[in-house]
Amino acid sequence: MSELCSLVWLRRDLRLHDNAALYYALKSGRPVLVVFVFDRLILDKLEDRRDRRVEFIHSEIHKINNELVRMGSRIVARYGRPVDILKQLTEEYSVADVFTNYDYEVYAKERDADVKAMLAERGIGFHTSKDHALLDGDEVLTGSKSPYTVFTPYSNKWLSKLDGFQVKSYPTELYFHHFLQTLPPSNRSADIPTLEAMNFQPLGESYPDPVVSAELLTAYQKMRDYPAQTGTSELGIHLRFGTISIRDLARQATETSPTFLKELAWRDFYFQVLDHFPHVEKHAFRSNYDNIPFRNNETEFQRWCAGETGYPIVDAGMRQLNQTGWMHNRVRMIVASFCIKHLLIDWRWGEAYFASKLRDFDLAANNGGWQWAAGSGVDAAPYFRVFNPKLQTQKFDPKGEYIHRWVPDLNSPNYPPPMVEHSMARQRAIDTYRKGLASKE
Repeated sequence: MSELCSLVWLRRDLRLHDNAALYYALKSGRPVLVVFVFDRLILDKLEDRRDRRVEFIHSEIHKINNELVRMGSRIVARYGRPVDILKQLTEEYSVADVFTNYDYEVYAKERDADVKAMLAERGIGFHTSKDHALLDGDEVLTGSKSPYTVFTPYSNKWLSKLDGFQVKSYPTELYFHHFLQTLPPSNRSADIPTLEAMNFQPLGESYPDPVVSAELLTAYQKMRDYPAQTGTSELGIHLRFGTISIRDLARQATETSPTFLKELAWRDFYFQVLDHFPHVEKHAFRSNYDNIPFRNNETEFQRWCAGETGYPIVDAGMRQLNQTGWMHNRVRMIVASFCIKHLLIDWRWGEAYFASKLRDFDLAANNGGWQWAAGSGVDAAPYFRVFNPKLQTQKFDPKGEYIHRWVPDLNSPNYPPPMVEHSMARQRAIDTYRKGLASKE
């Protein structure tokens, strides 16, 4: 194609509405080519070839394509290494600039650096925008211009900087007439690889569009900690892959739910931690916590993974995760604490298991949550805080509704006894941590 165009590369921002990169591409005044790359460097590492996240992404790409087809265009989606695919596309199309939205993960930043260098060799610009977070980078810093490592002062500064401009939507709809219209008109889905072509097996699950109501956000503060109730938003997968606008959601939360808005602050907080302190991806934020002598018993870890610990609230959470790809947020804290403190399993083992199963897995939040439970991260719980599963059950599932939903064998002879006694495990964890931390002093 000889006509100069702008290419917008979608990643974790799967929508045409209120998309920063798409807005700037459309504003360029040139025809816009919409592209998605199924990144084989990520997908080929997945052990489970029936992955809910991949199926969700695939479904959303088709939805975007359907929108574009109605406007006389289509998406170009391919499977391969991003730098190779984008190189191919710059040879097939006359690309003036590539627009995309910023990603905070270590791999993503390395990937983007490679792509930027490749494009620069061809005289093509590479432009990134903030879209996935409300405030990022150096927008929220301490008085000494350093990144925050404690949430409360961070959230106070975050709230003071969150104004109408920060939550204003990008009016992409005003410029949809700039979508590239000269793509081949026939077989408009031909450039979307099938799941089978990427060696994935469809699960056949449906993924409805996100619904955010004022009632849900208002009730969030009172109901979010009770796993038997529909009190959480379950918007995680939509936020993870950007099928919902964070700015639209923040405006609604500002009007109806300060508690929910605070959760969005936590989300930005963990993004900025990963962005400024990339070592947390592989190591404890507090380096002395890398010296904890975890037991790492494989058999005990597998029982935790399978939901066979003999602690009903823990088992309910793990079985919910294994069966649905999701776990209630309160229960995530309980099962993480049990894995790390009761069993003395390295937090990275549990984090990796969650990463393999959660349909809403997000590296920044997952890492932040597990390091919080381990006591090794920013703003973490002290190492001597060990959740008591029985007390957590009494407080948050007093009627056992959640437990009985996921542990129907609770009162049967087949249900295992507790694999470890709480008081002993708690003291063992405290002693182990104290010894490990002392060895670094």
